[in-house]
Amino acid sequence: MSPAILGGEVVAAGRITRHALRTRYTAIYPNVYLPNDAELTAAARAEAAWLWSRRRGVIAGRSAAALHGSKWVDPGAPAELRYDNRHSPRALQTYADQIADDERMLIRGMSVTTPARTALDLACRNPLDRAVAAIDALANVTEVKMADVELLIQRYTGRRGVKRARAALSLVDPGSESPRETWLRLLLIRAGLPRP
Repeated sequence: MSPAILGGEVVAAGRITRHALRTRYTAIYPNVYLPNDAELTAAARAEAAWLWSRRRGVIAGRSAAALHGSKWVDPGAPAELRYDNRHSPRALQTYADQIADDERMLIRGMSVTTPARTALDLACRNPLDRAVAAIDALANVTEVKMADVELLIQRYTGRRGVKRARAALSLVDPGSESPRETWLRLLLIRAGLPRP
């Protein structure tokens, strides 16, 4: 786990003083801190977002992809969390999407969308090329099957972005090693060349 902490919780427990919290830690979200010397990775931002939700949210989208081990997740991008709160802080996007029990799992004690649900969220919420690159990276490090994602698409037929998700899934290649490789493959396909 990252060294993210809930400030009020650790001060109340006597583990650190208020002065140490102010001087040795940086606030990532309200009441959520990282040590000044800690790197703010996409996974650390995801954990900080989950702590901000008082451990009630479900980490989703690019944040879930980072926790599943995807490379190329921008650490400066906002964390994504399934948590019904319309007043989320900066650098945190919350969604009130429905998530079934079979679409979530625990990673290091945190509730995270499964790889299939993560792929669906990435496909529905991102422009086509970015979605394909993100799902390629996810599929490269997990054993997610596009057939499982297709089942979720059928479950959520009325969801915004489903049409784009179907298009993205048809272009996914889990063997892709980087976003540049994905984008090159997409350029070749659009130029009418055979799929590499």
